[in-house]
Amino acid sequence: MAVPSADRKRRPFLLSLSLFLLLSALLVLLVLFLDSSAQSLPFLPSRPSRLSAPSPYLPHQQHSPTPVPTPGGSPDSQPNGPAAAAAKSDVKADASRPNAPAAVAGGSGTSTPSRTADDSSHPAAVDADATAIDAAGVNGGEAEDDGAVAEVRWETCKVRRGVSATDYIPCLDNIRAIKALRSRRHMEHRERHCPAPPPRCLVRMPAGYRLPVPWPRSRDMIWYNNVPHPKLVEYKKDQNWVTKSGDYLVFPGGGTQFKDGVARYIQFVEQIMPTIQWGTHTRTVLDVGCGVASFGGYLLDRNVITMSLAPKDEHEAQIQFALERGIPAFLGVIGTQKLPFPDNAFDVVHCARCRVHWYANGGKPLLELNRVLRPGGFFVWSATPVYRKEQRDQDDWNAMVTLTKSMCWRTVVKSEDINGIGVVIYQKPTSNSCYLERKTNEPHLCSKKDGSRFPWYAPLDSCILPSAVSSSDETSNSPLLWPERLIRYASVPDDSATIEKFDADTKYWKQVISEVYYNDFPVNWSSVRNVMDMNAGYGGFAAALVDKPLWVMNVVPIGQSDTLPVIFSRGLIGVYHDWCESFNTYPRTYDVLHMSDLLGSLTKRCDILEVAAEIDRILRPGRWLVLKDTMDMIKKMRPVLRSLHYETVIVKRQFLVGKKTFWRPRR
Repeated sequence: MAVPSADRKRRPFLLSLSLFLLLSALLVLLVLFLDSSAQSLPFLPSRPSRLSAPSPYLPHQQHSPTPVPTPGGSPDSQPNGPAAAAAKSDVKADASRPNAPAAVAGGSGTSTPSRTADDSSHPAAVDADATAIDAAGVNGGEAEDDGAVAEVRWETCKVRRGVSATDYIPCLDNIRAIKALRSRRHMEHRERHCPAPPPRCLVRMPAGYRLPVPWPRSRDMIWYNNVPHPKLVEYKKDQNWVTKSGDYLVFPGGGTQFKDGVARYIQFVEQIMPTIQWGTHTRTVLDVGCGVASFGGYLLDRNVITMSLAPKDEHEAQIQFALERGIPAFLGVIGTQKLPFPDNAFDVVHCARCRVHWYANGGKPLLELNRVLRPGGFFVWSATPVYRKEQRDQDDWNAMVTLTKSMCWRTVVKSEDINGIGVVIYQKPTSNSCYLERKTNEPHLCSKKDGSRFPWYAPLDSCILPSAVSSSDETSNSPLLWPERLIRYASVPDDSATIEKFDADTKYWKQVISEVYYNDFPVNWSSVRNVMDMNAGYGGFAAALVDKPLWVMNVVPIGQSDTLPVIFSRGLIGVYHDWCESFNTYPRTYDVLHMSDLLGSLTKRCDILEVAAEIDRILRPGRWLVLKDTMDMIKKMRPVLRSLHYETVIVKRQFLVGKKTFWRPRR
């Protein structure tokens, strides 16, 4: 059919118009693509970038956001209003300090390749500018992240001769203060001597450091490069403490007193003293002079949690060995000051050749054990005075007999195993009746005249702690059996808690850990062996984790409510501590540090950089800090963590999770 002439005349015009419109549309799209402001348009997807890319450390986000329960009566929680907002930031260090801040952006440190999820033998080091992958939040987290990094010039710690740069503990390695001591007779040089002001430096890592061997294999073997101390291997080679095998340090489970192995020794103690009932009647143990902590490590199989205690001394790194193995341990010494534990705390105290002269200094060391041992608790002592007949051993034994009788300790059993190793077990009285019937009042019963009962930097008692009850019925002073005691409130002397606060704290942490910590945090809980709860309250956080294959060191900070007796009554362990000072542990010894509602009050007394440096010292590379606090506190801590090259994420406007990398300053 013929095309009308009018249409033929319009065809070139329509063709030209269509081509013009097509070219115009393409030009507009090109301009929009090149213009960064186009990302704000709703019909265009944002361009991919490192900031918006999913991080491999973030949890799966398919599930719906979980509501966070309201805590009910958590002790001494920080306010969410003006008081918390007014807490000082202190992000910049004092210019007069050796670690004064300077502008730092990105990174100035070394880096190594990232490791795959199943490669536990190589460092999980990340790129120096790893903070670029920080997520703004998870499931309702913050969206206004400005990417701020605190301007801090971090440096590695400069230590004095005789101190390992990779094992630096500020309050135990203060060489200047130690040299100024007038006496070392009572182990004063092994006690705390904290530098002032606290250091703001970072501890070096040993060459070849790796992520620890996972539990339970770590009980029997650890990476040698993580704790490269061969002295004990040679010094104790005939006693099966520790041996070196290739890249590993191996712990056969032997010891000076454990001729047939520590497992047989534990069984022997229960055979001669059936009422000790490991794991039910006995839940908490203090092992004094613990060596490499094999006793506490094997008691974990019996559902017993042991605070393994030893000083930082010539037995090189024994507590560091213990913590690397995944066994609860703490650096401490019975010298001139009380241990940082509450009165009547432990079910059992144990000493196997611990080299403590219990009757020295007027018997103060044994009186300190009496203080921390609960009424009706047992002292298990295995040492040469128990079974050897040499004159020196007999003199020591006779001195112990006199002292224990004056303290009303009852000798329950004295026996020897098939190897001739002797054990004696004493029991502390459950009431004051024996004390009142003594012919001489020596040692005297403690009273208000003897000073405060609080043990932080307090001198050792020369008196006996009286029982809080007058009844001689042992059951009135015995704790509930484990695990019932974990969830049952038991009143302790001078306790300001109530059953309502206790139950509310327990319920809150059980819910929030189940619904938020396990689901919404970028934390691989299966790789966590130990946790430090830096503000433990009533121990509800630790109680909620009890079914996991991990243990919690509960810390009750100085200045907070004294809830540590309640924690011990639950069958958990912990210590008192001032977080403006360094903690008695080696570097790189904890998988998770948990700080709940503490930073506001803490930064009113010390600088946030000092707190961050101590957190970094304790935390293992590739592991996590969890901060629960107000957004004001989170916004102050996050830039500091970024200056340390931590990967950070904010969850539900209440939690800041920071993952430590392998970054260290070059100088």
